[in-house]
Amino acid sequence: MKEYRTISEISGPLVFVEKTEEVGYNELVHITLADGTLKRGQVLDTSKDVVVVQVFEGTAGIDKSSGVKFLGETVKIAVSKDMLGRILSGSGEPIDGGPSIIPEKRIEITGAAINPWARDSPSEWIQTGISAIDGMNTLVRGQKLPVFSGSGLPHNEIALQIARQAKVVGKDEDFAVVFAAMGITHEEAQQFIKDFERTGALKRAVIFLNLADDPAIERLITPRMALTAAEYLAFEHDIHILVILTDMTNYCEALRQIGAAREEVPGRRGYPGYLYTDLATIYERAGRIKGKKGSITQIPIISMPDDDITHPIPDLSAYITEGQLVVDRNLHRKGIYPPLNPLPSLSRLMRLGIGAGMTREDHDQVTNQLYAAYAEGNDLRGLVAIVGKESLSDRDRKFLEFADMYEDEFIRQGRDEERGIGETLQTAWKLLATLPKAVLVKIDRETIEKFYPKEAQAEEKEPPAEIKAPPHQKAAPPPKKAVPPKEAAARPQAKAPAKKTAPAQSQGQAKVVKRSAQPAKVLKKAAPAKEEAKE
Repeated sequence: MKEYRTISEISGPLVFVEKTEEVGYNELVHITLADGTLKRGQVLDTSKDVVVVQVFEGTAGIDKSSGVKFLGETVKIAVSKDMLGRILSGSGEPIDGGPSIIPEKRIEITGAAINPWARDSPSEWIQTGISAIDGMNTLVRGQKLPVFSGSGLPHNEIALQIARQAKVVGKDEDFAVVFAAMGITHEEAQQFIKDFERTGALKRAVIFLNLADDPAIERLITPRMALTAAEYLAFEHDIHILVILTDMTNYCEALRQIGAAREEVPGRRGYPGYLYTDLATIYERAGRIKGKKGSITQIPIISMPDDDITHPIPDLSAYITEGQLVVDRNLHRKGIYPPLNPLPSLSRLMRLGIGAGMTREDHDQVTNQLYAAYAEGNDLRGLVAIVGKESLSDRDRKFLEFADMYEDEFIRQGRDEERGIGETLQTAWKLLATLPKAVLVKIDRETIEKFYPKEAQAEEKEPPAEIKAPPHQKAAPPPKKAVPPKEAAARPQAKAPAKKTAPAQSQGQAKVVKRSAQPAKVLKKAAPAKEEAKE
């Protein structure tokens, strides 16, 4: 194996080597320093004149006299079922103090998207124990459903809760989590490790940790390491795998840093023009394969800079993935956890995993009605800010109250609280029962009769306190008040008027009668004039 000492330039994490033989793309490289230290790298670009090598451990200590060897193979990861319960670095090395993993195989991490012909349609669902996800935007096996968040929002807590509570329901099937964190701080890494150990979730998880002070180039291989391990466990050992990638924004920042060091022409906001393609090579490795029992489901977490959902990272991710879960800052300010806003959120494959035999037959209709009612109540909040609550009708007030109760009882949940799908749908019906049945237009009558809470039905059937007479029937006169005998004696009794004689009238009354009679005389005089005109 030849060793080259023809380094011409060192730029950031990149080393430029000249006068080499033919070298393959993504080929592994060993760089030997003057003091004998060995550093690893990977071929990033190759041509006849120069080869660009990205160094995993950073270029500190490398000079033009350092030796470079091309190994003739790409980056591989040692995989085994014994990986479950282990904590690895971003490059796949154990960092939990345990022994090295005895590999069953060594697999290239580059991987490839699943062949469309071999890809099976996603079906069945994964229960996360979070009502805002299971009830409103159900996660389906084989789906890729990102979480769009912002700086300072609890997306890492949501990721940990999903990793702890996620499971497949109804069948005795194996389930595991592959958790990959990129560019996180030491404090966040310790938080992740402690949470997995405290809850016992580490037994069924493989954790890859790339820290913020690790080389940027290692950040690019961390998600590929995680997905390669997931593919092995899913398609070789028939395990349903949930892959959680946090934070993809840090991954894209590393990609931009490498692109700038290579002096590439930047695209939108300085990111490389191939950002869409690069993200697709990660996201499209999720799915199911015909004839294989296992599946790979992805939840990439993306922190949007300045809460801008049109930023290139969330924008391009939304094109590739099948929906999104949006972490809302306004809900977070109200103290609601998890602050997942259902209105901008979407799970495009939800209907493939819910319904009779999977969740419950009323799930789809209840979800649609919750969306409609919460959206109307949320719109009324803007109206209340202008005209006040007193100006609303009774119907609008009920929708306004529903929106508050929906956030407080359905979305709000404890960090260690796990809700089954039955409890989630029961809570939904309890909230819908606060609205009149007439407004539940998204649910058919049979479903309402079957699942509508019995307590609410009993309240509706109770007769009202006051019964009003029908419009065609005269109301009974109110009872006369009893008059004391002294007042009755003092009052003058009115004489009954004679049948034929007219009652005595005062002058004022007589004038009124004469005035009222005047139009009649005018009409009588006008009538002959009309008859003459006809003749």
